[in-house]
Amino acid sequence: MSLYAAYGPNLDPARMLRQCPHSPLRGTGWVVGWRLTFGGEQHGWDGALATIVEDPLSQVFVALYEVTPDDERLLDEWESDLYRKIRLRVHSLEGEPLAWLYVLDAYEGGRPSASYLSVLSEAAAAAGAPADYVSELLSRPCRGLGES
Repeated sequence: MSLYAAYGPNLDPARMLRQCPHSPLRGTGWVVGWRLTFGGEQHGWDGALATIVEDPLSQVFVALYEVTPDDERLLDEWESDLYRKIRLRVHSLEGEPLAWLYVLDAYEGGRPSASYLSVLSEAAAAAGAPADYVSELLSRPCRGLGES
């Protein structure tokens, strides 16, 4: 089993249970020295997509999952067109394990849709993110309805 750090919609344990039923939630933590941002607006059907980039003054909330090899292949198939895998240390109550996560293989920039930000904030809340982190997600600039 390998350790996966989810920062986007896969933060939601119920979503991950449906997608990867053999890969339990292990806990949560923070990827320090990185920030959540958006990019690849031309690839998303509904605006820019979540990613993380290095930023020494920031941190990103993540959910940690122990992923089976079969579930990892499923996630790779889903994410591999736009994302690449990297490994980072995650600061958690259990220590600082090394985990893999996906980063967007596109330039930073663009705005996500309001509905995508809502999905991200609901996923973060479901994973137990602090209220100020969830509020900050909802306060980000987004695309308006029908805006392209």
